[in-house]
Order: sequence, then C-alpha cells, then structure tokens
Amino acid sequence: MTTWDDAMGEALALAARASAAADVPVGAVVLDPAGAVIGTGYNRREATHDPTAHAEVLALREAASALQGWRLDGCTLVVTLEPCLMCAGAILQSRIPRLVIGAWDAKAGATGSQWDVVRDARIGSKVEVVSGVREAECAALLTAFFEERR
Repeated sequence: MTTWDDAMGEALALAARASAAADVPVGAVVLDPAGAVIGTGYNRREATHDPTAHAEVLALREAASALQGWRLDGCTLVVTLEPCLMCAGAILQSRIPRLVIGAWDAKAGATGSQWDVVRDARIGSKVEVVSGVREAECAALLTAFFEERR
C-alpha cells in the first residue's frame, strides 16, 4: 500500500463516523511533509448546525493548530470526496500544495470536475491533485448513505 492508501483508509474511517451521525460520509486527514497525520475531520454540519463544518475545513483547522500557524506548506490533504467551492478556497488559503481525492463529486466538485479552482491560472497558486485513491470504497460509502435516505 502507498502512503495515500493508508491515509485514505483513515479518511474512510472518519467518513463512517459522519455517516453514523447522520451526516454525509466525508472524511479528511492532513499529513505533514513527513507523512504523519496532523489533522483529521469528518462532516459535522448536522451535529454542530454549522454550514462550514465540512471534513476538509475541520482537518485544516486541526492541522493549523498542530503546526501553530495557518500556512500548511508541504502538507497533503487526503479526502474521501472531491472538495466543494468553499473547501477548495480553504485549501488555497492554507497553502496546501497537494490534494488526494477518493471519489469525484460530479455535482459540486471544485477541484477538477465541475470547477478546477485549485489549479486556476488566474489565482496563481497551483495544487497538485491526485485522484482515484480507493475510489470505489469512497463512492460506495456515499452511495449507501444516500440510498438509505431515499
């Protein structure tokens, strides 16, 4: 297994926690430049009544706290679902240079599917996007969650 597979496994476990709490099952981890986990998060919008409580935002906040600074230079964000516009903006603001995605979000994804905010030449900052890591598992978790609610 690669580093991304292991980290995505941690993100999947976090996503399952979101699902158990009746929130969309998305999990995220931030790895420092050496590959150690310094931030974790899973969707908590329902539990906190906070529209910004996305997995990515919570993981970025925890990582920034661990590093005692908002610049996450050299870090990697690993997330089970392609980030939305808000989260793509947070990725850019935190200076994350690499994003690892499990499943694409064809409806609201902002890092390569609907939009590609993190690699937009007008912004100047470019984020490396690695996609498809444990994609089937990430997609299956989301599909099961939404099928349960139909």
